[in-house]
Amino acid sequence: MGRLDGKVALCTASAQGIGLETVLAFAKEGARVIATDVNISKLEQEVKDVPGIEAKTLNVADKDQVTALVDQLDRVDILFNCAGIVHNGTILDCEEADWDQTMNINLKSMYFLCRAVLPKMVAQGSGSIVNMSSSASNVKGVPMRFVYSVSKGGVSGLTKAIAADFVSKGIRCNCICPATVETPSLQERINAFPDPVKARADFIARQKMGRVGKPEEIAALAVYLASDESGYTTGQDLVIDGGWGLA
Repeated sequence: MGRLDGKVALCTASAQGIGLETVLAFAKEGARVIATDVNISKLEQEVKDVPGIEAKTLNVADKDQVTALVDQLDRVDILFNCAGIVHNGTILDCEEADWDQTMNINLKSMYFLCRAVLPKMVAQGSGSIVNMSSSASNVKGVPMRFVYSVSKGGVSGLTKAIAADFVSKGIRCNCICPATVETPSLQERINAFPDPVKARADFIARQKMGRVGKPEEIAALAVYLASDESGYTTGQDLVIDGGWGLA
């Protein structure tokens, strides 16, 4: 038997990186996976031959789209909130439009999804919400990650508040706080530097293990948090950072 047999998992940002590896891992463990992304053509291409995964279009920052999708589902056992963007710079580089876009995608989307899904979980008497945060948050101050860090610190607060409010209803809520992970998003940020080779070396140099993380390593933690194996774990920031936070 798979670790997620019989469970329905709703996942966001599923077309690439951590999101894609997680929906693949969920399906491998027996879940029925509702995989969503704004880039539906890429998502469908990635999961077309994978049993147990249904691809759906979803703009997580659109409340009406979120509500309509959740209304179609009879039950939701797992919610994996993975959508996010990374803005580079200090507070002085963060215009109001940057703030609003980051907060809408990184944090407000989780509010929309959690609020839509929780009534179903309450009615079931069970559920696991797994939110993607970051080590660049309340966990650790990171240069040039101002609004990103603020939004991810908000994810931690949202996670703990939901965990506290619904712990007696059989619902758990936790967040994952990775350091740098090898994803298409990371490569895009590296390519934006004047010297991409040096930029990649700098990212690796700050990791005490001498490498960045792998998406499948984050997905493995998501599977654990989604499964009944973590039944005594809620309201936690689970740091997976390759030792970045060590003194």
